[in-house]
Amino acid sequence: MMTAEQRVRGSLLRLRSKSPFLATLALFANFRADPSHPTAATDGRDVIYNPEFLEKQSLEQVDGLLMHELLHAALLHVTRRQWRNPKGFNIAADIVVNGILEQSGFQLPDGGLFDSDLQKYSVEEVYAILEKQAPRDLENPDLLEPAEGTGKPKETTGALKESQVKALERHWKEALEQAAAVARGQKKGDVAAGLLRAMTETGASQLDWKTLLWRFLTRTPTDFTHFDRRFLYQRQYLEALDSESVQVYACIDTSGSVEDTQMQSFIAELRGISRAYPQAKIRVFYADAALYGGFDLETEWQDPQGGGGTDFNPFFTYLEQQNPENTVAVYLTDGFGDFPTNMPSIPVLWVVTPGGLENAQFPFGEMARLLEP
Repeated sequence: MMTAEQRVRGSLLRLRSKSPFLATLALFANFRADPSHPTAATDGRDVIYNPEFLEKQSLEQVDGLLMHELLHAALLHVTRRQWRNPKGFNIAADIVVNGILEQSGFQLPDGGLFDSDLQKYSVEEVYAILEKQAPRDLENPDLLEPAEGTGKPKETTGALKESQVKALERHWKEALEQAAAVARGQKKGDVAAGLLRAMTETGASQLDWKTLLWRFLTRTPTDFTHFDRRFLYQRQYLEALDSESVQVYACIDTSGSVEDTQMQSFIAELRGISRAYPQAKIRVFYADAALYGGFDLETEWQDPQGGGGTDFNPFFTYLEQQNPENTVAVYLTDGFGDFPTNMPSIPVLWVVTPGGLENAQFPFGEMARLLEP
């Protein structure tokens, strides 16, 4: 019978032909036995396995198990947890990773968490969605962090030190770049779409929606004017200073997809921006299949109206009828609705509720996923 160590070595050899990308990524991890953990885990850099558990799995399941922990590490799931409940975040991360592995043709040990409806989202978004559902159980959490002074892992109970976070981010950024380069060089199209999406999230998802909203609305007017609309999606704006004001039109989807707590959080951030940056003049609207309002955020208030289907056209039609100079738009929605046929002539930021339309399906603008910090 093969020992656990032999099974690990065999798995890494099989990866060379099955997935040059993952085989290269595995070179950046240390695989070590630890009988104190019941199954397998990662502390963000090492892949830890229980020898006895590993010996009970088929060779295909060993491959899937080791890659499961490797992807947790490479996609920075240990550091991305931040303030979130450890077990809840672990469940969300398992759903995403297992979806990627299933898409890539890997087999996992019995008991793995799967959810075909959720696996397409980022871990942070899956976490936000799961918070509203009945709790799911996770018998053996596998996202660990180094215990201070001992070098041995423990269950995640708090944030890593900033120096540890930065070191892990640098380590896996280099690993992902090298793995992608090897895969391209060997012309092996083995990187699943879910993995490619998750790789982009290791950087972008570190910025919560509030940060992105502030960045978008506190640009100076000339950041948005005189730009070529063809490059709007790539965000190639001019960088310059200007004392003129920016007119912000903010629309809230009231078709039923935005919860009251999400709306209140969104309004609170808009108010904070308006008070901190007086040059941002913010007018708020509500919309379902029709447009309601608007009202000045600082001097007026109107209760939400709506409840019907979702159509984005009335809001953007209204905007095109105004003077578009020095104007930007923000839309809080789940993204499921009818979009304008023509791209608006002003910059647009979509603030998307958890479980909303995937970023790639928005025909224009920038996207921020609404994840509460």
